[in-house]
Amino acid sequence: MSAASCLLSEDQFLCSICLDEFTDPVSTPCGHNFCKNCITQHWDITDQCQCPTCLKPFHNSPQLRVNTLIAEVVSQFRREAKQKSSSSEQLVAKPGEVPCDVCTGTKLKALKSCLVCLVSYCETHLQPHLTASGLKRHQLMDPVENLEDRMCKKHDKPLELFCKTDQTCVCMLCSVLEHKTHEFVPLKEECEGKKAELEKTEAEIQQMIQKRRLKIQEIKQLVNFSKQHADGEIAEGVRVFTALIEAAQRGMDELIELIGKRQTKKEKEAESLTKELKQEISELMQRSSEVEQLSCSEDHLHLLQSFPTIQAVPATKNWMEISFRPDSHKGTVVRAVDQLEEMLSKEVTSLVKAELKRVQQSTMNVTLDPDTAHPELILSDDMKKVIHKDVMKNLPDNPERFSTSICVLGKQSFCSGRLYCEVQVKGKTRWDLGVVRESIKRKGLINLSPDYGFWTIWLRNGNEYKALDEPKVCLSLKSQPEKVGVFVDYEEGLVSFYDIDAAALIYSFTDCLFNEKLYPYFSPGLNDDRKNSSPLIILS
Repeated sequence: MSAASCLLSEDQFLCSICLDEFTDPVSTPCGHNFCKNCITQHWDITDQCQCPTCLKPFHNSPQLRVNTLIAEVVSQFRREAKQKSSSSEQLVAKPGEVPCDVCTGTKLKALKSCLVCLVSYCETHLQPHLTASGLKRHQLMDPVENLEDRMCKKHDKPLELFCKTDQTCVCMLCSVLEHKTHEFVPLKEECEGKKAELEKTEAEIQQMIQKRRLKIQEIKQLVNFSKQHADGEIAEGVRVFTALIEAAQRGMDELIELIGKRQTKKEKEAESLTKELKQEISELMQRSSEVEQLSCSEDHLHLLQSFPTIQAVPATKNWMEISFRPDSHKGTVVRAVDQLEEMLSKEVTSLVKAELKRVQQSTMNVTLDPDTAHPELILSDDMKKVIHKDVMKNLPDNPERFSTSICVLGKQSFCSGRLYCEVQVKGKTRWDLGVVRESIKRKGLINLSPDYGFWTIWLRNGNEYKALDEPKVCLSLKSQPEKVGVFVDYEEGLVSFYDIDAAALIYSFTDCLFNEKLYPYFSPGLNDDRKNSSPLIILS
């Protein structure tokens, strides 16, 4: 069926009435074919029943039946035409594919490229190269664009060899002319070696990809851990603040109740005194009336007899000795606030203890760097202690060494993560502690401020503490620290100082901009005639 249909044209399957492919084809007695619906409607609108093609008349309208053979042939023709159309569409060169250089109009996809002709051919136009003896000797390859780039620009020959000396592709003429003393290998052989290198590179790339995928998983896990940690801190914060709010509300309610009771008691006392005063006023008014009446009496005998009783002032309380003042409740308020402050202080201490426990997990073994120490500083053998002596040692004036400021840096640097160390400052009247950028000024006078790469606190005169922020901040500490903890979170831009024994936060630098290595910074201060002779001791 397929072979036969290939010999038929599309016109043979068209109805002469609708000029379209047959639908339910029927045959008239004269042998002509029409669509069943077309011929039926044609006979319905004409006066005479005849064949539209040969005009043969029929006395009666013939009984029409679908010609199954023609219907099957038409159906097969439609399927093959559709497949042919689909196949043609698939052969059309798409963007990114090499088109046939010979095709005119719609360009079909090239099947091979010829290095001799410098032309790319589709399946149809490639046939001469597969059959003609002269063309069979041409070198064919998978289709590529810009075939001219595969030809030697000097000799117009295919680039077939690789010059290992110059690491470039050359033609056969190049190998006997310009490159005749060089080492050559066929392109295929060189490609095998390069493929091996590419496989190695691919393995390395895949390993890098895997490492980065693992890093993504690690980051996701850290984000989840951070979320859990943040949720825990939020819950703890809510608990603390809820407790404080409840305590404040409870304290306020108790204060209001206490003051209310005192006020009620005062009001009752005032009411009692007022009642007593009114009673005395009533008695005095009664005596005043009796005195007035007696004074106006003309009965001399009655006046003289009543005078001893009436003339005496009734006995009353000495109200000048009795004071009545409104109560002051400020003391009560102060005590209530003190209780709240005590509770707050306990909560803060508890939080700081928990925070210290967390930051101490980032403890680093810090030692002093003798190459940075001022020449008047004395370092211990284990590089954990530093004191000041009024004797200038003869040391190399290397770029890292401080020339004027009495200080020294830690040997360990860091540019990510967290660092924590503890320093003993017991018995000292002055000291400096903190962290600094690697690029800080080290010669001459220096400015201890974040703008110049210093995040530090200091003690002066035995009891004056300051955070050397912009501007400087005076610190009011409840007790003098004997051990100071220094904590740095590089990514968060945080530098915090803690009083270890009191479990108290001394000061925090926040939103710091770190963009280079950081080093721990220590200054024991001047000896001051042995008043400040105690050493700074790194405990971690």
